[in-house]
Amino acid sequence: MIRYIKGLMLKKEDDRVVVLANGVGYEILLPNVVRQTYNQKKVGEDEVELYISFHQTIQQPKPQLIGFNFEIEREFFEKFITVKDIGPALAAKALVLPIPKIARAIEERDVATIMRLKGIGERKAEMIISELRGKVGKFALMREDAIPIAPEPEDFRKQVEEVLVRDLGHKVSEAHQMVNEAIKQNPSISSPEQLFEEVYRGRSR
Repeated sequence: MIRYIKGLMLKKEDDRVVVLANGVGYEILLPNVVRQTYNQKKVGEDEVELYISFHQTIQQPKPQLIGFNFEIEREFFEKFITVKDIGPALAAKALVLPIPKIARAIEERDVATIMRLKGIGERKAEMIISELRGKVGKFALMREDAIPIAPEPEDFRKQVEEVLVRDLGHKVSEAHQMVNEAIKQNPSISSPEQLFEEVYRGRSR
């Protein structure tokens, strides 16, 4: 399975690029939130690197590669497509808003914002919220101008602080304070997922 590609950009179309890596040209579909970062890249000159969400099924035998600038974007996408009737192609077209904005809308049951996603009507918006609410608070904490780097945590408290700093763009002191406040609010927290949710709830109060 392909999870990461780095190579020369051979071709750029409206919704995809072709990347030459190790002598093979890979066609990679780019969601709108990723394509925006490719406006200034030049075909045949610029090297690109993409985190890949790979899809191939019996019903869809042709491999489909969907590319993201950062691991955390791919992680959100792969949660998004767990929603019933939201396949990879639809999800890639739908992501026209910043991921933290989408995640906040899900956590806050903001149907109107989710309906702004391309191809998502009211029924699908309500389904997305129903199936993902409580699971994407981590992504709602992302700063939209942040550059994520994958963390290597040692324990769940440190893991959350490192994700807040490295993946979500917060200062070390700010992340430390956010975690302290969350644990003070809910001392029974025992996992990174619970801590992320409590941090998000604290920020949204």
